[in-house]
Amino acid sequence: MRRIFLIAQREYVANIRTKGFWFGIIFIPVLLLTAIVVPMLLERAKGARHYAVVDRSGWLADAVDRRVAVGDLSSALNKAIEWYEEGDDEYGQLPMMLQDVTPVLAGLESQQVGLFARLVIAEDYGTGDGLSEDARRTLADYGPAVHTWWSTLPASEAADLFSSVSANRYMRVRPGDTTQAALNRMVTEDEIFAYFVIGEEPVADSEGAKYVSNNLTDDDLRSWYGRRASQEVQARRMADEEIDPQVARWIQEPVRWEMLKVTDTGEEEAVEQRDKLRQWAPVAFVYLLWISVFSVSQMLMTNTVEEKSNRVIEVLLSSVSSMELLAGKIVGIATTGLTLVGSWLLVFFLGTKFVPRLLGAPPSFDLAALATDPVYIGSFLVYFLLGYLLYAAVLVAMGSLCNTVTDAQNMMPVVLLVLIIPLLTMVPIGQDPNGVLARGMSFIPPFTPFVMMNRAAGPPAMWEYVATTLLLVVSILVAWWAGAKVFRIGILLTGKPPKIREVLRWVRAPVGAVPERRER
Repeated sequence: MRRIFLIAQREYVANIRTKGFWFGIIFIPVLLLTAIVVPMLLERAKGARHYAVVDRSGWLADAVDRRVAVGDLSSALNKAIEWYEEGDDEYGQLPMMLQDVTPVLAGLESQQVGLFARLVIAEDYGTGDGLSEDARRTLADYGPAVHTWWSTLPASEAADLFSSVSANRYMRVRPGDTTQAALNRMVTEDEIFAYFVIGEEPVADSEGAKYVSNNLTDDDLRSWYGRRASQEVQARRMADEEIDPQVARWIQEPVRWEMLKVTDTGEEEAVEQRDKLRQWAPVAFVYLLWISVFSVSQMLMTNTVEEKSNRVIEVLLSSVSSMELLAGKIVGIATTGLTLVGSWLLVFFLGTKFVPRLLGAPPSFDLAALATDPVYIGSFLVYFLLGYLLYAAVLVAMGSLCNTVTDAQNMMPVVLLVLIIPLLTMVPIGQDPNGVLARGMSFIPPFTPFVMMNRAAGPPAMWEYVATTLLLVVSILVAWWAGAKVFRIGILLTGKPPKIREVLRWVRAPVGAVPERRER
């Protein structure tokens, strides 16, 4: 044991002193963070789509503008309420008039805030049906001032003040020349992203309705504007047919299912956003587990090849047995891997705690609580060690048969082919963690660490944890037994890389037999 400990200590110290180790600590978290954050930031950094509208109906474009104004004012009021409740500095930058309105609106539901915004845009300050008594008084007292402020606030200033308003993504321009030739020229010269043509009778049919743009991939603007235009047309059709809007909404109202779950006590409980996030949280841990197992196991394989090629292994074998060398290398790289994984988990936790807030997520969106869930953390560490021990035995045996890193790279596709399967099945297993596919793959040892980690939100029955773990441990013992035999022969076979038949012949040879040195 002392020799194994010394070899493990040597491996650990030798690895943490390398630049590659510290690069690995920094690179993987940066890579994951970049893959998550950069697409979101790029989407936000995308400039507002400027568009024009040619309205031959004489009313629809203005009606859509009013509907957009209602939605934007509602978003602005909700953001002001959020700042007020959290005590953010941004709240102090709002006009005093809006600071007087916000405390009253903070006591309303989201639908009532939207109603308040609609009445302000419509300049209907006298009724306030559907609002509380305080909100009605506030509408009468402050409604005109809020309308004046919002209607005169430039779109660019509104976009700077409130990130959720539509001006951050879509901005209507009103060119002096709205002929087809002039608008086509503006599209061609990228002065506008697209333009809409509204037909003369949009209530009757869609004849004459056009959307003109040279961008055939970004369909957001057409969907955004088209949805609001359709809502206005539908409202006009209902009015023409003398259909009560409340009746029409009731007819179109879908069946809404209240989402509940059954607790351990057999009682029903409402499903919250945290519960949905918790169901998918293991997927992130599976990605991290996959990267950890693959990176650390490959580190062991590369280390073995390098020491064999520069004859360091031959020096070590003069003092220790092949089994002691194998065990020491695996334990040493395991401790190196745990150091790497520990740093990644720390960065993962910090990322889930601070990145959502930087991206504007609400305080209730608490990913950090999921990232520190003891079930997930415990499962991750256990399955990392078991997965590493299984793949380490395979890769160290493969590495012992290679004389160069190039030889090792040529053998890696076989391992990658096996490792890629758990990634391809992550989503189906996450959707049905206790289904036939999930349970079947749980009992296939090379897949067990990843699949059981993915099923942690299920969770699986205790007997499945016990059975799959026992099967995985047995598989690790078998892999170590076979890997040790191949390792003992592989580290002594120098020169030209051996063929499988030759390796099998030496594995079956007596323990004292020593392979001869072969030239390339």
